[in-house]
Amino acid sequence: MSSALLLCLLLTQSLRAHEVFPAIADMTQEGQLLRFEVQANLESFVAGIDLTDLADTDAAPQAADYDSLRALPPDDMEAMFTAFWPQMAARMTIRVDGTDMSPVLVGVEIPATGDVGVPRPSILRFDAALPAGAQAVQIGWDRAFGTLVIRQQGVDAPYDGYLEAGALSDPVRLAGGDQAGLWQTFFNYIPVGFDHIVPKGLDHILFVLGLFFLSTQMRPLLLQVSAFTLAHTLTLALAALGYVSVPGSIVEPLIAASIVFVAVENIFTQGLSRWRPVVVFAFGLLHGLGFASVLGEFGLPQGAFIPALIGFNIGVELGQLAVIATAFALVAYWFGGRDWYRRAIATPASVAIALVGGWWFVERVFL
Repeated sequence: MSSALLLCLLLTQSLRAHEVFPAIADMTQEGQLLRFEVQANLESFVAGIDLTDLADTDAAPQAADYDSLRALPPDDMEAMFTAFWPQMAARMTIRVDGTDMSPVLVGVEIPATGDVGVPRPSILRFDAALPAGAQAVQIGWDRAFGTLVIRQQGVDAPYDGYLEAGALSDPVRLAGGDQAGLWQTFFNYIPVGFDHIVPKGLDHILFVLGLFFLSTQMRPLLLQVSAFTLAHTLTLALAALGYVSVPGSIVEPLIAASIVFVAVENIFTQGLSRWRPVVVFAFGLLHGLGFASVLGEFGLPQGAFIPALIGFNIGVELGQLAVIATAFALVAYWFGGRDWYRRAIATPASVAIALVGGWWFVERVFL
């Protein structure tokens, strides 16, 4: 059982829900000012957490500082952020026609403390002066601040960009016209989907690993993955198009329950049952709703909705295949044919996955 215990110890570092989401910035020109309204988790910035590849703030060395900030009343947190602002402003880039402009803080809106176990998205507003005749702007910030979504407002064919941590946007024409084409949008959203499996989709990774540990034979794995893919593609599309909407308070516990189910079945069965692909399909419908909630955090670009949705879904599939390929290379390739594989590897790993999924279920329902 040593491998199961090790897996549990590694995963329980991320059990408390302080999930990291992209910051979303709406950019609007008003006369000679460029105005930004950013929805972001300000506590992570003030705590000094490096969000570059982080999926959960509990995994950061500054987790205790983050938790104390998250518990502050809005007025106290606003004072902390205002004091921090000069440091943040110095690590942002607003480059107008090749000249860097300094952002000026306008204000922040911080919600009530609420449940300290979940992120508190606040609104940050700042301006940058525009010189006469300004044509284009580039935007970016320090990689430690994480992913930044830029949405241009108030123009025709607006720019809509998903900037990985530390990336600088291409020049964006202030008059509009930089909306990505269909093919460009398609390719842009593939890494977005991949990123929300590896490294940020731990619950989806555990579900896929639960499918993997049922058997080292390819046929059972392909049947399960095919059912899962078909199902989550269906609900992802329906939810993103607005035809289906289920609250996260329902979806997230059920996703945790799906992890427990496939892991427990691995322990008590030695092969693919006739009804397991049907159950996996049903669970795939839930996971598709989970993926849709990620897209809902920052939306999909107007005018290129379908290419973005397809690209995101392909990225998700590539992420799942990467998980399976890694598991095969590290485990099944070397040990899959051994008599002791199920007893020493597959069953302990499934126990660990079931324990983690079970804790997530309890946490998401009762804590």
